[in-house]
Amino acid sequence: MNHERLSMRLERVAIHIPKGSILADIGSDHAYLPCYAVSNGLCDHAIAGEVVEGPYQSARKQVAMTGLEAKIEVRKGNGLEVLNPDEATCITICGMGGALISSILESGKEKLGTAKRLILQPNVGAANVRSWLIGNGWELSGEEILEEDGKIYEILIAEKGDPLRPYRADKKKGLMFGPHLTEQFCGTFIKKWQLEKKHLERIIQQLDESGRSGLETKRKELQSQISMIEEVLDR
Repeated sequence: MNHERLSMRLERVAIHIPKGSILADIGSDHAYLPCYAVSNGLCDHAIAGEVVEGPYQSARKQVAMTGLEAKIEVRKGNGLEVLNPDEATCITICGMGGALISSILESGKEKLGTAKRLILQPNVGAANVRSWLIGNGWELSGEEILEEDGKIYEILIAEKGDPLRPYRADKKKGLMFGPHLTEQFCGTFIKKWQLEKKHLERIIQQLDESGRSGLETKRKELQSQISMIEEVLDR
């Protein structure tokens, strides 16, 4: 992977960057995504934010190597603190857990004033991100799910709007499965939840085999999740 050819995951993220955006890529690593976006005319200007020294230096080298210093700024800092208020119009946060993405957004809410779109790619815990979006006035306008190198990823696209609009059919299921992904019901979605069901069943088996008392509440919680998965997959 490089700035000319992204991973499939980041290519799908890039597709959703509105043309003419000022992009902020948080946790940018080697800055491949902002370099690709600027090189391909997807955005006019980009900020690559990175908190760790090694990736920060890698991002600086990548931007210098591609000759894009005039259009891409590499900044070192934690989460959205690398941004000035009302600076970025599109923010991407990719390759982290959903809880961390939500924490980054919560800690930097004051930097989201002029942001028109969030493109978020949690590796796990997408429900945490959906919950944050609902609580902060962001409408989930689209979702994608894809498999790459044996791993399944979800991409969430959000814009300011009615945060509950996508969840009118069933909020609880929408948070867990993704309202748009449930409607799409593609093969990768089915595979993800079949695997998750097997994982939960193994946990229940381990609880039963442990012989420990006081685990009934946990068992019921897991069984409830399994029942929801079965209901969605058997539609």
